[in-house]
Amino acid sequence: MTPRDASDAHDNRWSDLGRPPLNGAALRRALVRDDGLWADVEVVQRTGSTNSDLAGLVTEENADEGAVLVAEEQNAGRGRLDRRWTAPARSGLFFSVVLKPTGVPVERWGWLPLLTGVAVATALARTAGVDTALKWPNDLLVTVDGEERKAGGILAERAGTDAVVVGIGINVTLRADELPVPGAGSLALAGATTTDRDTVLRAVLRSLEEWYGRWRDASGDPVASGLQEAYAAGCATLGRVVRAELPGGRSIIGEAVAVDGDGRIVIATEDGVQEPVGAGDVIHLRAV
Repeated sequence: MTPRDASDAHDNRWSDLGRPPLNGAALRRALVRDDGLWADVEVVQRTGSTNSDLAGLVTEENADEGAVLVAEEQNAGRGRLDRRWTAPARSGLFFSVVLKPTGVPVERWGWLPLLTGVAVATALARTAGVDTALKWPNDLLVTVDGEERKAGGILAERAGTDAVVVGIGINVTLRADELPVPGAGSLALAGATTTDRDTVLRAVLRSLEEWYGRWRDASGDPVASGLQEAYAAGCATLGRVVRAELPGGRSIIGEAVAVDGDGRIVIATEDGVQEPVGAGDVIHLRAV
């Protein structure tokens, strides 16, 4: 095979028959409704970051609420703390959405990544039969061979003055020899009943529409919308001894005992202090 042939094979959407391409037109027909949240669904073959692309469109006032951008491959995907997110083409779902929660106080917008986690976990359980737990604030965990593995993540970023771009990455068919790090996982490795990305994407977006609508109708109230209770029920961080690495280089160790009304994880230290953590990296150490 010549170098040109190799490049053509890589760019061919059908180069891996086990990982068929998504059909943007079919997704739009299924998801875009006059009375629904989703305004448009675009599928691109490759981009740097769907979050960055949509944030740029929001800034230019060229993206309405409900815009969805899906990439078959990302080469500059980002997670929290600017961590890289890479995976083979069409091995997962890598997409971002624009949300403009008018009527919800800005101080409650911090619930959006947690809301997205609940929506994704709900969809994966219903559609793929995968029990997905949530690691605060935005990791999606599955069980592979009895071990907790990260199979996805969520990144929410402010865009402009009235919008939030929420990015979601889910490893779907990633094989053991393709894992970027030992602690990674995928729906396939977790024994999913389906790894059809079209089916999973539709389910996730419908679940996100449902939870977002419920939360927005309650003016972002996490109690009235049922979000705080649902997140706590699915949060694998609660009841664990954790280490929180905080901005400024400080860290604390203790038991994660609650998620408060602002979406912060509350850590009870050995000194008897309960400290809410709203930003930082939380590492699971062990169960209590």
